[in-house]
Amino acid sequence: MRTQQKVALPGSQKKAHPAPVTGQLDRGQAIEVTVRIRRKKSVESKLGSGEHISHRNYEKEFGASQKDAEKVEAFASDNHLTTENVDLGRRSVMLSGTIADMETAFGVKLDQSTDDQGNTIRVREGEIFIPSKLKDIVEGVFGLDNRPAARPMYKVSARDGQAAPAAAHTTFTGDQLANIYGFPQGFNGKGQTIAIIELGGGYRTADITKYFKSIGIRKPTVKAVAVDKGKNSPSNADSADGEVMLDIEVAGAAAPGAKFVVYFAPNTDKGFLDAITQALHDTHNKPGIISVSWGSAEVNWTDQTMTSMNEAFKAASLLGVTICIASGDAGSSDGVNDSQVHVDFPASSPYVLACGGTSLKMNGTAIASETVWHDSNTSAGGGGVSEFFPLPDYQQNANVPGSINNRFIGRGVPDVAGDADPNTGYKVLVDGQSMVVGGTSAVAPLYAALVARVNQQKNKLSGFINPTIYANPSLCRDITQGNNNTTANNMGYSAGPGWDACTGLGVLSKF
Repeated sequence: MRTQQKVALPGSQKKAHPAPVTGQLDRGQAIEVTVRIRRKKSVESKLGSGEHISHRNYEKEFGASQKDAEKVEAFASDNHLTTENVDLGRRSVMLSGTIADMETAFGVKLDQSTDDQGNTIRVREGEIFIPSKLKDIVEGVFGLDNRPAARPMYKVSARDGQAAPAAAHTTFTGDQLANIYGFPQGFNGKGQTIAIIELGGGYRTADITKYFKSIGIRKPTVKAVAVDKGKNSPSNADSADGEVMLDIEVAGAAAPGAKFVVYFAPNTDKGFLDAITQALHDTHNKPGIISVSWGSAEVNWTDQTMTSMNEAFKAASLLGVTICIASGDAGSSDGVNDSQVHVDFPASSPYVLACGGTSLKMNGTAIASETVWHDSNTSAGGGGVSEFFPLPDYQQNANVPGSINNRFIGRGVPDVAGDADPNTGYKVLVDGQSMVVGGTSAVAPLYAALVARVNQQKNKLSGFINPTIYANPSLCRDITQGNNNTTANNMGYSAGPGWDACTGLGVLSKF
């Protein structure tokens, strides 16, 4: 085999895993990676048009070229790797091979370590290297390192037999909040498909049946789709099942006429990206809305991951798909213990609807107050200013401040907000247990249900709605009280009139 000159893949720099190396990997073990390749041409000129195109036309105009894919396949063959799948619409070439061959092909060293749960994982440090002749073709390589990529954004306040911490507070189901917030009446999402991305856990059909019967709503249609060998794998109420059931039960109660497709993928950068692109380009189920309640601080991601996922979200805007993403559950620190403020990704992508958190208190059937959700330093609505994505055009007049860390005026998070306080949270059923759960994890599926109702009402896909709501901020009920300061030195952002980095423009009920 002829030796090929290699160059570092931009944005592939990976930080060392905090846990120590625990042993030698089996270099003969087979693993899979996803290679993302460039578009045939830029989508930028189309993004502001509001035009939606079909999956077929998107692939034809903006997908990857067959020639580029074949060059990646030739590289794989030269390095004893096998092409498992090529999807030009997703711009993805899936390769398999032994760890030893992957290390040689991509110029990396993979080590064995453990994650926070004690599971054995592969880790790498530094950059990925590719042949120089592929440097303008390959945009990212995912799956060499399989450390956990994200966390679910939910918080449990009560279980069977326990009183909620604030027993006097009202708790809700998704349909009740849809009514309180004034979502379009007479619509239930019929004809719409909502995709839900899950990086762990699972659901039990018996629980779904029992839950919707208990609240007097017809059970929606729910199906599971496996991505990268992920699967619907329910275990117990202390697992990610809480996230899965929260997503299904909140969105299902608020839009029971919609169909729900749950994409289960491994919790890795490859799994997350592949789940997003598979849902986006699923020409069988054709979801018009995607709900994501997983994420992590921007500092925890590689540049190539944030860039590739953001490019996928650009594709969503052209395909007419609305992406709703939770903004985080640990306030301005976003769970990073360095006394700095952090914003959550993928909520910080400029092409998604970032969903923040409030605490909602009722007086009978009327709203008594609604403020920023902030219970503690580990239980508060996420929000802030991106230090990776620049300020988007639609936020030019939103008075987004510079990041507290470095004054960079980037994409402001969130865009909208809704009830997320676990003390005023959502009644759900998880693995047979009745629970009250909060977190911005609940807000993303709630807004996915709103979009489904509006799509049904207008008989068309809404697509990327951020420009519309920022041009018409009166569509939102402003939340002006509270803050999300959760760093050790009490740094963060405060709510106030207009957009803020706690609750965005406020509570959206129509658009």
